[in-house]
This record gives sequence, C-alpha cells and structure tokens, in this order.
Amino acid sequence: MKMYVKFDFNALCKKVLDEKLKEQGLKYRLLNFGEVEFYESFTQEQHSVFKKNLKDYGIEIIESQKTALVQKIKDAIAELVFSNEIIPVKASIYIAEKLKHSYGYLSNLFSEVTYTSIENFIILQKIEYAKELIISNKQSLTEIAHKLNYSSVAHLSTQFKNTTGITPSQFHKIIMKRRKAQSLVINSKMLYE
Repeated sequence: MKMYVKFDFNALCKKVLDEKLKEQGLKYRLLNFGEVEFYESFTQEQHSVFKKNLKDYGIEIIESQKTALVQKIKDAIAELVFSNEIIPVKASIYIAEKLKHSYGYLSNLFSEVTYTSIENFIILQKIEYAKELIISNKQSLTEIAHKLNYSSVAHLSTQFKNTTGITPSQFHKIIMKRRKAQSLVINSKMLYE
C-alpha cells in the first residue's frame, strides 16, 4: 500500500531548528527565511555540534552572505508559487520588495551563484507545484493554470512540456495508470491472503 504525503518544508525546517536549538539550551528567536537570531554568543564547539545535528536532516548553516541572500530569493519564490492566494504583482516586483533590493541586483546575484535565472527557477517551482496538484487530482488543468497565475492552460502546458518532456495530460494519465496498477496489485494480494 502507498500513501501520498505533502510536505511544508518551511514548517518542517523551523520545527527541526527549534528542537535542535532547544536541545543545546541556546537562547534564540526564529525569524523568517531560515534566519535565527541568538540572544547570547555560543562557543565554537556548540556551533560545530549544532551544524552537525542540522546536517543529519539535510539542513546546512549558510556562511556566505551571497548564499544567504540567494536562499532568501528561493524562499520568496516558494512563498510566491506555493501561496494559496494569487499575488497581484509581477514576480520581479514581489521579490524586490520582499528582499528590499533592486531586482537587477538580485537577478545577477542569483545567476552568479546558481547558474540559472530567477525566471527559470520560478518556472521549475511552478511545474513542481503543478505536478503536486495533478497528482492530488482535485483540480482541473484550468484551475491549476489559474492558481499558478498562467494566462491560459496552453501556456501552462507549453512550460510543463518544455520542462518535463510531456504534457500535463500525459503526466496525469501516467499517474492514473500507476495508481490503477498499484490498486490491482494490492487487490490481488488481498485475494491470496
């Protein structure tokens, strides 16, 4: 039997950070975008232990200001794409206002550090979210296109195919075939038990 689970990575990371900080008895405050403000200094040994504990969860401490700002850009994009509300401004304006830097500066920095553009990263995030929504099978492609702020289903379909190599409809058919096959396997196992 399979179960499909949706993750809220921000909430998950905040919980892990909170637990690991409490374990070390540090006085702190969690801020937005994976920032932690400490109320007291801590030793290099505490820093090393904390860093190792986070690494076990796939979380790393960002040492460089450039890398930290790029992570903030990614977080802002995730917030923009995965929001349940339609944000009425262009992504470039949203990101620039959120991070209080010019979009040109943020765009150049992002490309320098990640070797891809902010626009391409936004498309990748939108397509990943579209996949999740298609898998959940609760919304039509028209509703998904609207939710992801596409001008039309055709626009969504074009970007989906350019990114994945298949159309959203083909992706949906593949998911349905897999579910049907899994259901048949589960039912046949239950018959023989």
